[in-house]
Amino acid sequence: MSTRTVLHDADIARALTRIAHEILEANKGPDGLVLLGIPTRGVTLARRLGELIERFGGRHVPVGSLDVTMYRDDLARHPTRSPRPTEIPDDGIDGRTVVLVDDVLFSGRSIRAALDALNDIGRPAAVRLAILVDRGHRELPIRPDFVGKNLPSSRAERVNVHLAEVDGDERVSIEDAG
Repeated sequence: MSTRTVLHDADIARALTRIAHEILEANKGPDGLVLLGIPTRGVTLARRLGELIERFGGRHVPVGSLDVTMYRDDLARHPTRSPRPTEIPDDGIDGRTVVLVDDVLFSGRSIRAALDALNDIGRPAAVRLAILVDRGHRELPIRPDFVGKNLPSSRAERVNVHLAEVDGDERVSIEDAG
């Protein structure tokens, strides 16, 4: 197997800065925003985006996490995962613009599960999707609103996102299943 790095720490930082600006522009400021990261790395990315949005928009934006494990439709095909806590900000999501944040968008099934989970929690005014890496191969009609990097890949390849807070290093790599 060979692995090649396609994004380094500076590339990830630039992508998140651009996404934060795009979120602020699309929302016309930070008012009414809530960021919900999908565990594991989506939560870290949501926190980083929250800090950037606060810096650029001048106001704190609530950040939480949304575990989608029990809403997935592919549990039988994947190894059992331990659910992570869902943490919704104190003000909730009703009537707010929720930005779901994840590291890699592939088939769209995690996002479909996130929409189902969100439905059980409340009724946001709008739901947007911010993704660090969009690798294509959608199985469902899901499209991100904010993308750090479009990274065409084959189904046989694996895209790995490493974040310092979780993995101790910072990079995005593609692993060939050779």
